[in-house]
Amino acid sequence: MKRTPVLLAAGLPLIAAAVFLPTASAETVAAGSAPLNCSAVSVKPPAGTEVEHVTAVRQAGGTVEVESGPLAGSVTDVPAYCEVTLTLTHPGAGDHAKVRVWLPATGWNGRFQALGGSAYAAGDNGLGLAGAVKQGYAAATTDAGVGDLLDTTWALDGKGRINTPLLKNFAERSQHDAAVVAKQVVAEVYGRAASYAYFNGCSTGGREGYMEAQRHPDDFDGILAGAPAINWDEFEVATLWPQVVMNEERAYPTSCEFKAVNEAVLKACDTLDGAKDGLVADVSRCAYDPRELIGTKTVCDGEEGVFTAADAAVVRKIWDGPRTTAGGRLWYGLPVGADFEPLAASAPDDGNVKGTPFSVPAAWVATFVKKQPSFDTSTLTSGQFTRLFRQSQAEFGSVIGSDDPDLSGFRDSGGKLLTWHGQADQLIPTQGTVDYRERVERQMGGSHRVDDFYRLFLAPGTAHCGLSGRTDDLGALRAWVEQGRAPGTLTAALTDASGGTVTRELCRYPLVSRYAGDGAPATAEAFDCVRAARSEPRGSAF
Repeated sequence: MKRTPVLLAAGLPLIAAAVFLPTASAETVAAGSAPLNCSAVSVKPPAGTEVEHVTAVRQAGGTVEVESGPLAGSVTDVPAYCEVTLTLTHPGAGDHAKVRVWLPATGWNGRFQALGGSAYAAGDNGLGLAGAVKQGYAAATTDAGVGDLLDTTWALDGKGRINTPLLKNFAERSQHDAAVVAKQVVAEVYGRAASYAYFNGCSTGGREGYMEAQRHPDDFDGILAGAPAINWDEFEVATLWPQVVMNEERAYPTSCEFKAVNEAVLKACDTLDGAKDGLVADVSRCAYDPRELIGTKTVCDGEEGVFTAADAAVVRKIWDGPRTTAGGRLWYGLPVGADFEPLAASAPDDGNVKGTPFSVPAAWVATFVKKQPSFDTSTLTSGQFTRLFRQSQAEFGSVIGSDDPDLSGFRDSGGKLLTWHGQADQLIPTQGTVDYRERVERQMGGSHRVDDFYRLFLAPGTAHCGLSGRTDDLGALRAWVEQGRAPGTLTAALTDASGGTVTRELCRYPLVSRYAGDGAPATAEAFDCVRAARSEPRGSAF
């Protein structure tokens, strides 16, 4: 696959919108030899849903290309496929959700794969579908009747109130609708049902996968959810905290100063796993204090600067995470070692410096919480922040929080949930995913029992959705679902601080990687997975 660089929002990388392509090999599962029936199909939608329109078109395959937008790219050597498009509506809601189903004309592997979305896009732009078809899957995605990555114009109705039907679509309803009708399309086109059904997504797509497990546990046999945007009502507000901190400290560290902090973090904490390998393997043990940098000179764009006590205070508070004005903890902060700039960006403003909030949380707070799309989130005070955080929880937690720890329905259906999250995720605090996993353990009988159906892997030095395409996660999930081989580790290619590639066996949480004492640090064989004491209780702060 060829993908162009992604730049959005004043040059900030929207890695949250990574295209999530399958990397697993796709052996055939006795798919049968019935000819492909690429014609308009008849489906029975879920209760309360109607089918407005259906089309079926044979596509020649070849190169599938998305020429513009932040997710521009292409997938080559796509086989011929049948493209079935359905438009669904919920009577009285005024919504029109499109479901696209792509079915390979030959070489179907007998499996169905649904693909999730990115940021405010509920589904895939076509590149993920193409990659799945290339691997032999019948694949589907839905736009939920809403907009593209950063389009929130659908969020409010004509009276300035939340468009509840569309928010419900985006939050969870449309993914279930798509699963129900797409599986019927597969059965009608091929003359038999898929042997296994999988969901595959990262970020927003990861959140959608979790919501499926929580509310529609029979939809999928396996769910692959990378860097999941669960706890949406909390982390979307929480990721504006760096802007609040900079405003109140009246300090806006430059990109070079933030870079100096992360270089110092690596120097101080790289060897905590026993080897100097350009990665911080367990950030919970990294106790680096940025006050050690006070007085250090930096040069940024030809201008010399000095790292100040105020800069150190900004860094410490960003890492610590949002708190109330009384000091109570609200949510988790930026992981130590993660890139500061997406969330703590700033720019010159009439001779001064002004924060530039990341576009996704800024839109959530302005449009959904404040219901004032023009609201300037760069001016938030800590008092305003706390009120908005609580409002988001109260108004949207039950709608889009995606954080219900009761997965008993998914467990009882035989489903498997595999998640990975980068420990240097600059957009979604990694600890929120750990928090959820530990709440599931408390709800459902402890780590050993939860491991039977839900496993979490943390990836050192990995940014948001940065593991996509660098591990055979879908293959691991498939082996777990179809052969009962639960993954003890995930083999992954990681990028170290120098830009080089190192191979690691990602450890199943709560295990962490430790150097075994011999072997090249760039190889997975040189490390073991061990249980490590945590610096503080996890998942207990909220």
